[in-house]
Amino acid sequence: MTGIRLTAPAPGWAIDADVVVVGSGVAGLTAALRCAAAGLDTVVVTKARLDDGSTRWAQGGIAAALGEGDTPEQHLDDTLVAGAGLCDEEAVRTLVTEGPDAVRRLIGTGAHFDTTDSGDIALTREGGHHRRRIAHAGGDATGAEISRALVGAVREAALHTIENALVLDLLTDAEGRTAGVSLHVMGEGQHDGVGAVRAPSVVLATGGMGQVFSATTNPSVSTGDGVALALRAGAEVSDLEFVQFHPTVLFLGADSEGQQPLVSEAVRGEGAHLVDAGGVRFMVGQHELAELAPRDIVAKGITRRMHEKGAEHMYLDARHFGARMWEQRFPTILAACRAHGIDPVTEPVPVAPAAHYASGGVRTDLRGRTTVPGLYACGEVACTGVHGANRLASNSLLEGLVFAERIAADIAEAHPPRTEPADAPGDAGAPVPLLSPEARTAIQRTMSRGAGVLRSADSLATAADELEALHREAAADADGSKAVVPGVDAWEVTNLLLVSRVLVAAAREREETRGCHWREDRPDRDDAHGRRHLVVRIAPDRTPVVHRTETAAFPPVRPSD
Repeated sequence: MTGIRLTAPAPGWAIDADVVVVGSGVAGLTAALRCAAAGLDTVVVTKARLDDGSTRWAQGGIAAALGEGDTPEQHLDDTLVAGAGLCDEEAVRTLVTEGPDAVRRLIGTGAHFDTTDSGDIALTREGGHHRRRIAHAGGDATGAEISRALVGAVREAALHTIENALVLDLLTDAEGRTAGVSLHVMGEGQHDGVGAVRAPSVVLATGGMGQVFSATTNPSVSTGDGVALALRAGAEVSDLEFVQFHPTVLFLGADSEGQQPLVSEAVRGEGAHLVDAGGVRFMVGQHELAELAPRDIVAKGITRRMHEKGAEHMYLDARHFGARMWEQRFPTILAACRAHGIDPVTEPVPVAPAAHYASGGVRTDLRGRTTVPGLYACGEVACTGVHGANRLASNSLLEGLVFAERIAADIAEAHPPRTEPADAPGDAGAPVPLLSPEARTAIQRTMSRGAGVLRSADSLATAADELEALHREAAADADGSKAVVPGVDAWEVTNLLLVSRVLVAAAREREETRGCHWREDRPDRDDAHGRRHLVVRIAPDRTPVVHRTETAAFPPVRPSD
């Protein structure tokens, strides 16, 4: 344990449970439902409303070998290729073999996927897939339908939920084992202020950290809270340098910041073309799959063409779809484009890459266990080894399903006894100086300039210096009259700084181009040295410590494994 914690009041209230699940996307709600079904007293904590996480923004769908002629082995092959030599093959095999039945169980929970005239699940293709294996709902509203079904199931099961609550830190017992979490309820809900949920098993399913960048497809709640909590608790994170930038995000202007509208990869899967201002399909000849190459390749192709042409964006041309297909297959995207004055039926859509998905995260084994006993992680906050250096399109929802079920099974089997936390967060540990909420924009701009799609030794060094200056400034202010008052905005930006510092430390260490980590100064893959994972932890002095694994395999999460 690091002894590091956020500066926050001591909990003023507490409730007891067997399991606390933090997050309400596909991973969190699946884990909670399975734990409750196993007879475990389960509490769900979520930062906004139950249906406000990243899952509901997922447009494309969920990948699984459900179609005629498709097999888990083919799905495995496509995933390994996309992961650029860093996928854990055993984790991928687990995903693709258990995935089809997990999707069927999701359907049994009440999710309705689009079907063909014959009643079979309708399947489409996305980048990196050689088969049509993407199940979708509402045309391009898959995440919203999955969220609706799972939230409905949680409410029907009458699970104890705490909404509008920001998780702060992990509680531990005298032996350093998980004993719950501290959290702050933001003015709404059944509790007010800082409190605690005491439980021997904690499942982190907090989603991503896209808000470390200026432009992202992630909602505003995606501030890396789960990764930051895990780091402060002494857990290891891995592969954080591999941030996937979605190639086709609606371009709203060079100065646009915050959450940007996504134009799903499924649009290209149905035959849309990427073109420059002259109408040239620049991805043809760059990869055998052209516009349907893995996301890192398409994002790089777009960025290169932008540089060649001195342009701020490229175009996605799907005028040949016609109005009927746009309205039936992609109604959400059509509405978003038209809301910004663009009609995809009659004109190409301006697009540019934006931060989308963290392929790395809190390091786990195949049962979702982290390096801290009793702490689990699943979904985007976790690094299971499935995604490697670049996530294959639509594997994220499937990963959330499969590994959430595995976590619930492990907790039900272990059923650890409840223990008292050794110390309340307000009484022990080294409080982290809080940043002023105004620092959020500075962090995002630093990360976008220095650790965005294009990186180099110089850009990363500058980013590291700027982040370190913010870190030192906060520490200096904490000792004087400028100390920041604890609150949601201050806690979020402090989490953003921590995960940004760790991401940059890993990106500086990876001196090669691999997957979605693109070093301009190191344009080639270095398989002799680069097929290794970078594992990072935080030292008690809050310095990131980076360790390179000896092989492409993950080390065990605990010595006994």
